[in-house]
Amino acid sequence: MPHRPHILIMHSPLGLLTPVLEGAYNVHRLWEHPPVEAQGLIEAAVVLGEAPLDTAVIERLPNLKLIACFTSGYDGIDLGWCAARALPVTHAPAVNHEDVADHALGLILGSVRQIVNGDRTLRAGGWTMDERLITPSMKGRRVGIVGLGLIGEAVAKRVEVMGCPVAWWGPRAKDSPWPRAGSLLELARDSDVLVVACRADETNRGLISAGVIEALGPNGLLVNVARGSLVDEDALIDALKAGRLGQAALDVFETEPTPAARWADVPNLLLTPHTGGATSEAVQGMLVLLMRNLAAAVAGEPLVTPVVRS
Repeated sequence: MPHRPHILIMHSPLGLLTPVLEGAYNVHRLWEHPPVEAQGLIEAAVVLGEAPLDTAVIERLPNLKLIACFTSGYDGIDLGWCAARALPVTHAPAVNHEDVADHALGLILGSVRQIVNGDRTLRAGGWTMDERLITPSMKGRRVGIVGLGLIGEAVAKRVEVMGCPVAWWGPRAKDSPWPRAGSLLELARDSDVLVVACRADETNRGLISAGVIEALGPNGLLVNVARGSLVDEDALIDALKAGRLGQAALDVFETEPTPAARWADVPNLLLTPHTGGATSEAVQGMLVLLMRNLAAAVAGEPLVTPVVRS
């Protein structure tokens, strides 16, 4: 009988992967409390990259060869801690960035052109011939992008086609067809729409601070499709309520799922439940990379998409 390696799924949302993984592996699910004797058999842990990694569990797996992130992001994983234990980490890069950019564009259009509010007005019987909702045009809206990685570049290309001037900021310069602002505050001050698309880690928690929000101003729109930790949510809520920020559109939050009550009385806000990259095609692509990385790890072969520390 062929050897069936043992793997551990650490986060319950990934339980849906079980039927696929069981075709090649003995699958254990952490929330079902696997037997103690399984600890010495587990060779790989499958995780959500944005969820905090339970290092106490990892330390009880003496034969672990891989931490495999199903997602592209891996901000919940302490790479230094893993490196100190010679424990490799893989992820699923370049799979869903176009979908996230599409979602960002949808949030921008939904906010600037008041599409969701128009739908609500019509359904509530508020459409009359005496009143018509007038919104700004997208053409000419200055779009600033925080982080010009794959998602940021994809957003820039989309809005540029719509006649929007594009600028960006990131901590490191790079070759780009769009100008890099001298600072994040400068980018916010000179933008009508500010899109957060950068990678998150402990060094940039709260990057979009009260000061950045104030610089974007009462006519500005803040869009976050990156990670909730990047935005000071309390400052954002205060600014929206006070009218110091014009609008916000969020797909990601400090705590997920975010409590609905937190946003119930916040005006000029469009919310989606972290679905920016959640397309069937993207999920299939992430699954393919996960399976390839797992197979490589248990066979002692080079990993397909290892995380490289910057």
